[in-house]
Amino acid sequence: MNAPLPTEATRVPAPAGMSPEEWTLRLDLAACYRLFDHLGWTELIFNHITARVPGHEGAAARYLINPFGLHYAEVTARNLICIDLAGRVQDGSTHAVNAAGFVIHSAVHAARDDAHCIMHTHTTAGCAISCKEEGLRHDNFYSAMMYGDVAYHEYEGVTTSLDEQPRLVASLGTRNHLILRNHGLLAVGPDIPGAFNRLWTLQRACEIQLASDAGAGPNRQIDLHILEKVPATRVGASNRDHVNRMAFEAMLRRAGISRADIS
Repeated sequence: MNAPLPTEATRVPAPAGMSPEEWTLRLDLAACYRLFDHLGWTELIFNHITARVPGHEGAAARYLINPFGLHYAEVTARNLICIDLAGRVQDGSTHAVNAAGFVIHSAVHAARDDAHCIMHTHTTAGCAISCKEEGLRHDNFYSAMMYGDVAYHEYEGVTTSLDEQPRLVASLGTRNHLILRNHGLLAVGPDIPGAFNRLWTLQRACEIQLASDAGAGPNRQIDLHILEKVPATRVGASNRDHVNRMAFEAMLRRAGISRADIS
């Protein structure tokens, strides 16, 4: 996992007995939940953003997840729950875990070593595009950035069965954006800012496609030889992690989210 850049998180002391690395991750994740609430990317008490805890790998991997029953606006660094791949509590938390809701996350975390953070949403734009037969077209500024990096998974009903996990993992493959047909959106990343940037881009692409489809006249296509070059100009940037972190911190400031207030 990429080490987080110096942020406000480094100035909020960790609780006794907790590593600075886990505490920094908890602060980032709690801030991200609050940011989703600010952006309106919430679904009552459902959906998740999960992040892998440093120092726990392989079969012993652990993850942070939101307490079931709390709104995203109620999530704090301390009430986040540390669980294993089976959704079992590892930190003594008395909060409930929506194990059924963790089916998607546990499958992807287990299959992808690079998926340190996974974000899943049911936004209006994301759900709408997931219901369209053609899915996401790569014909706008944001969707062009994801050309070749968007996967699809067929709808099998409410995702609560472990039997679906292998098919879900196969659908995602090595890509970083997943459109769950008739369901919603998912993005993975090497850290929280990276996953957030990917999901934000996917969300914007869906919003723009819906808006362009509502306008009169045909949509203008992007030439394939141009489209094939676009992702490399973004992914290949040497300072991508730094840019993702700057964007994440800027959004937290804009939303008035202070880690000191959500610790």
